Amino acid sequence: MRSASQNAELALLLEVAGTPKPGNVDRHRDLEDLLFEHFLAGAVGAQNGLRMAASGESVGPSFERAVEGMAEQGGGNTQFGALLLLVPLVKAAGDGLSRSAAESVVADTTVADAKAFYRAFEHVDVFVSEPDPELEALDVRRGSGAAPALEERGLTLRDVMDRSVPGDDVAREWVTGFERSFDIADRIAGARGPIADRAASAFLAALAERPDTLVSKRRGEETATNVVNRAAELTRADGEAADREAVESFADDLVSRGINPGTTADLVAAGLFIALENELVEL
Repeated sequence: MRSASQNAELALLLEVAGTPKPGNVDRHRDLEDLLFEHFLAGAVGAQNGLRMAASGESVGPSFERAVEGMAEQGGGNTQFGALLLLVPLVKAAGDGLSRSAAESVVADTTVADAKAFYRAFEHVDVFVSEPDPELEALDVRRGSGAAPALEERGLTLRDVMDRSVPGDDVAREWVTGFERSFDIADRIAGARGPIADRAASAFLAALAERPDTLVSKRRGEETATNVVNRAAELTRADGEAADREAVESFADDLVSRGINPGTTADLVAAGLFIALENELVEL
């Protein structure tokens, strides 16, 4: 029987193996400087941090260690957002994985967890938006330099995530009980075929639901909305792709234009973990 940390690693591997996944690295597509094998190496490298979370260690240090290991491959940031979802879910799995268990893990985070989260940004280059001037002291790019501001304001990691909503849908999961992650798990469980292919279908369906916040930050709201509309055109009522060839073309188009719905991929990785851990799928 696989451990929770092994299921999390497997979820990362299955997520990147799914294809077509418009705008993202998959087993048929690389980005210019980010390759399929970088994601495989990143998933393996994150294992020590995932094991920490599974053993009951605090979320912040577990996440920092997972990111540090992930970043040891040559591609840079492969799964930062996915790990930010997976680490609390892996820790929650110790008591049986449910939304309430995950909410309890999030609620129990501390200022020390927030400081470790900020330190994780020192291990890898992560795209972030410019903060509001009044929040400059809490800019995540300050890394450990933000520790005094976190201590002075008494901000836990959950507080930090709350301040990142609505502009970041990974943070949104932290304050909504991982709502979309659990929905994606159910969608994967209810589909047919190889799990990686189910994950790719779940990605397209999730992309059709709401603008990807990474696309919004990098390319603007109009582009993000256009991506949603195109994904919706290609998704049937049952959540499956209406035309595989058209989805392949959509995937190639987004990659060629440098439009990367990475947040949606992070959510699919979390959904895969939930499905694996709760034995909603067999593998």
